[in-house]
Amino acid sequence: MSFASLTFFLFLPLVFAVYWKLRRPFAQNVLLVGASYFFYAWWDWRFCGLLLLSSLVDYWIGGTLAKTDSKSWRKILVLASLICNLGVLGFFKYFGFFVENLQSILSGVGWNIHPVTLSIVLPVGISFYTFQTLSYTIDIYRRRIDASSSLVNYLAFVSFFPQLVAGPIERAGNLLPQFQKKRVFDEGLATAGLRLIVWGVFKKLVVADQLAVLVDRVYGAPEGFGGVAYGLATVAFAFQIYCDFSAYSDIARGTAQLFAIRLMRNFDYPYFSTSLGEFWRRWHISLSTWFRDYVYIPLGGSRVSPVRVKFNLFLTFLISGFWHGAAWTYLCWGAINGIAMMVARQGRCSNRSSSTSLFPDFMTLYRMGLTFSIVCLGWVFFRAESLEQALGILYSITCGCWNISAWENAWHLIYEDHSLQKAVIVLWLFTAVEWIQRARPCPLEMPRIQYLPVRWAVYSLVLWLTVRLLPPTAGQQFIYFEF
Repeated sequence: MSFASLTFFLFLPLVFAVYWKLRRPFAQNVLLVGASYFFYAWWDWRFCGLLLLSSLVDYWIGGTLAKTDSKSWRKILVLASLICNLGVLGFFKYFGFFVENLQSILSGVGWNIHPVTLSIVLPVGISFYTFQTLSYTIDIYRRRIDASSSLVNYLAFVSFFPQLVAGPIERAGNLLPQFQKKRVFDEGLATAGLRLIVWGVFKKLVVADQLAVLVDRVYGAPEGFGGVAYGLATVAFAFQIYCDFSAYSDIARGTAQLFAIRLMRNFDYPYFSTSLGEFWRRWHISLSTWFRDYVYIPLGGSRVSPVRVKFNLFLTFLISGFWHGAAWTYLCWGAINGIAMMVARQGRCSNRSSSTSLFPDFMTLYRMGLTFSIVCLGWVFFRAESLEQALGILYSITCGCWNISAWENAWHLIYEDHSLQKAVIVLWLFTAVEWIQRARPCPLEMPRIQYLPVRWAVYSLVLWLTVRLLPPTAGQQFIYFEF
């Protein structure tokens, strides 16, 4: 069930109404577990068993860890959690990748084999909920949290439908206690949640899906466009993936707030960053902090020699790239960002985008532009279908921009398609609004406007624009459902 579907907007009010009719936290949690599994079954009911089995294994391991002080037994238990979670994830997500590459390697040395291949469907959200349950057992092992004494509360923590499919990847220390205590309807929190939902729907349907038209057209025709068109499409994809994924996170957070549950903020206007370090503190925060806490720091973090620190950074980003998908393009994306972070760490650029001035100074613009350009370099590999296509696009962008015909090609691409012109205008307006409101968690927050009719006029305008500017392809699946 997608957030951008009519089904969800029928499902949500029903669950909301029944939820607040129930008074006891236990009954509310039972409802949320049932609703969450129904929400997940709407994609493919067959994988509900996998979700439940994964949850039960880590619930048992967490409870057993809390009852024993034996260091060897505790290590065995947390290792079992790692093997179970990463084993399931590896089988469904990476089996075909390893089989294909093993066959290629053996064929290169003259061994022609016919490996067993399976038609495996990737369960939606598996990369997210396995990391969430894994962090639960690791945090119990580190004695940072207590094991849940209620299976229902724990199942609600794992399967909570707003963030089940694409995050944020919540920690048990933040989310689990909220299911354990009594919840009272908070009008202010719910109103803020509705603002997040409205803004998220606008970002997804109007901005992300509008830009997808340009991106799909250019990246779908490797030989049909020049370097300028590829450059425009890459910038468009940078904003498409940001608006698409942050929209999901906004809707997830807003929906959770309707149930008096607070989820962590996942995006903090990342393209206004003036350094790569700042960008990764603002982009997909729940995943970035997960890799920081469970990969980078255990490797030694920054407490080791400078050379080892750079290696830790590179390896963390490489693993992050592989988490996103079983393809060499994702590994290259991770490697590019890892190398860029190694270089950026050497430079130690300060953060200047915290300025509250309406117009940024020259150095802020320069650093923002440089950071954005490096990020876009990685996005080429993230979006391309193959390494060959990615390298070809980079070559076209680098060498083809000096060709007059490439500029003419890009001009005709935009000029002849009114939907693309609309996408460019929408992107400029969207970026301006986010820049002006960058100090607010949601651009629709207007605390200085006390006159309610004005605020409602703004909300109505956003809703009207959402309906008015819908592209023909609106309602596409969220990008991160693939991961």
